[in-house]
Amino acid sequence: MKATLAVLAISLLAILHPALAQQWQQSFSNAPVTPEMAALGSRGVRVHDPSTIVKCESEYWLFYTGRGVQSYHSRDLMTWKRGPQVFTSAPAWTHEAVPAHFGNSFWAPDVMRVGDRYLLYYAISTFGKKVSAIGLATTPTLNPNDPKFGWQDEGEVIRSTSTNNFNTIDPAIFHDTNGTLWLSFGSFWSGIKLIQLDPKTGKRIAPDSPIYPLAHWDSIEASYLYQHDGYYYLFLNWGACCRGTNSTYEIRVGRSKEVTGPYLDQTGIDMQKGGGTLVLGTKDKFIGPGHAGILSENGTNWFSCHFYDGSNPRGPGTLAILPMRWTTNGWPEIIRAGTTL
Repeated sequence: MKATLAVLAISLLAILHPALAQQWQQSFSNAPVTPEMAALGSRGVRVHDPSTIVKCESEYWLFYTGRGVQSYHSRDLMTWKRGPQVFTSAPAWTHEAVPAHFGNSFWAPDVMRVGDRYLLYYAISTFGKKVSAIGLATTPTLNPNDPKFGWQDEGEVIRSTSTNNFNTIDPAIFHDTNGTLWLSFGSFWSGIKLIQLDPKTGKRIAPDSPIYPLAHWDSIEASYLYQHDGYYYLFLNWGACCRGTNSTYEIRVGRSKEVTGPYLDQTGIDMQKGGGTLVLGTKDKFIGPGHAGILSENGTNWFSCHFYDGSNPRGPGTLAILPMRWTTNGWPEIIRAGTTL
C-alpha cells in the first residue's frame, strides 16, 4: 500500500512540481516511469484499444487489441507487466460469424467484474467492414496463479452483417447502479448503439431486444459509459485511428439522465446530431488519444486511454493514465502538466 501511494504521489507531483518529482523518483526505485513520462501520462507500455482498468485482489489489469486478447497487470498503476492472453486459439464460432477474419487476433476488449465472474467482451472483424461480431469470455479470477483461473468461451453476444446499418465492434460494458447491465458498441456507419444484457449470463437480454441509438458522426467509435452524480456520461472517439502520429483521434463526451439517451454535450447538442464536447485531444506530443476508461478509487479518478508519443513518430500506441476531476457543473476534465487538456 505504501508503494502504491508513493508512486501515485510521484505521478501527481510530476504534474504540479516536476523538479520535486525528480528527487522523489531517484529515491523510489520501484517507479521506473520518469516524471516527464508521468506528466505526459505515459506508462511506457505498448497498447492499442485498452480496456477499462479493473482490479483483482491486489493487482490492476487491462486488456487490449492483439493476438488472443493481450493483457497487462500492475500493483501500482505505474509499472506494468505482461499477463497471459485470453485465447491460445480462436473460438470456432468466430470463423463462422466473420468468415474473412483469419487467425487469433481480436479487437478492443473491455472487462468488468459482475457477480462472481469477470466478463470480457471482444470484437471480431476485418478493417472497414460491417460483417463483425462481439464475443464474451469469462473467468472467476484474473490471477493466473489461482487454481480457479481459466477463461471460458461463452460465444457470441451480437453480430452485424452487410445488410445492417451499423457494425458490432468496440464493445464497452456498463453496470448501472440499479443493477441493469448494458453494452455499447459501434463504429462509423450509423454510429454508436446500446443493448441491454442479462447480468446472470452476460449475454443479450433477448435475441430481439431493442438496439438503442446513442450517437452519430462521420467518423465515430470507441464508446464508453460512466455514471456520476445522477448522470450517464457517454465518452467516444471522433477521427481516424491506427495512423501513428498522423492519427486524428480525439475523445468527446455528452451526458443524459437516462442510460438510453438522449446524450447532450455542454452546449445542449444531441450526440445523435453531431454533438460532443471535447475531453481529450492532440496536444503537443500527446497525439490521437483513444478508448476512454475511468478508474475511480478512494476518491481519486484516473482516466486511461492509448496515445501516440510525438517524440517517437514511429512508436506504437502507448498506455496513458491521467488524473481526472469533475467540474462544479458536472463535466469531466483531464489534467496534464498542470493544465486542462
